[in-house]
Amino acid sequence: MTSFAFDVSLEEFQDKVLLPAQTVPVLVDFWAPWCEPCKVLKPMLEKLAAEYAGRFLLAKVNADENPELTQHFGVRSIPSVKALFQGQLVDEFNGALPESQLRAFIDRIALPPGPNAVSPREIAAGLAADGQLDAALGVLVEASRAAPDDEAIRLDAIDLLLQLGRNDEAQQLLAVEYTQEADRAAALRARLALAAGAADIAPLAARLAANPDDHATRLELSRAYAAQNRVREALEAALEVVRRDRFFDDGAGRKALLQLFAALAGEQYDDLIREFRRKLAAALN
Repeated sequence: MTSFAFDVSLEEFQDKVLLPAQTVPVLVDFWAPWCEPCKVLKPMLEKLAAEYAGRFLLAKVNADENPELTQHFGVRSIPSVKALFQGQLVDEFNGALPESQLRAFIDRIALPPGPNAVSPREIAAGLAADGQLDAALGVLVEASRAAPDDEAIRLDAIDLLLQLGRNDEAQQLLAVEYTQEADRAAALRARLALAAGAADIAPLAARLAANPDDHATRLELSRAYAAQNRVREALEAALEVVRRDRFFDDGAGRKALLQLFAALAGEQYDDLIREFRRKLAAALN
């Protein structure tokens, strides 16, 4: 089993099949434990899913346990394989094919080789960019089960947990040592620390509207924004303190920005950090 091949049920089908299929072809293999041809086809599909390394995904559906899915896809005999891509059923076959024919079928629907191959991290990143955070997390969970020593996958999942507000789960995953991705783990721990004990935004915003020069409240509002992953607003609030009074509380606005920069370290926020480093420099000069 690899991160490119996984079992799926009716409850998981939307997140683990339909959403990823917008980005990468997904073969859905309907099988059952008693089916002899399935015992021939399924291992071949799993082997090829590993070999093609992200050019397609393999979703395995136990037909006995998921009759709603078999009915929906019109499965009348097993094994039955359906190829889904970009919201459509693009190809299908029934029965166990010889490996040469199976490769020919996959080559028709798989993404091109080379730089176009898609990794689970890339699939998850695409889903997250579309706002499908739960689906992205599901892809990473499956990938992490297949590659438990891959720290980058685990840290991607922690990042999503923080965005989803599932801080307790993120804290548990961050409790272990990260030797290969130590800097990124430290940045995520800093983000988690920002979220701890954050106040509600509405009363802080009301207080600040009544007194725009209440710098302490503005900094508290920045921390509240950061806790809700409203990153740009958090940076803007801290920067505004610097603009209004760079010396407030021994440079608390500048320190808050530097703390945010450390917490956001990583490719995802590089452009944003560069933007606000320039703005901070301008405010201090």
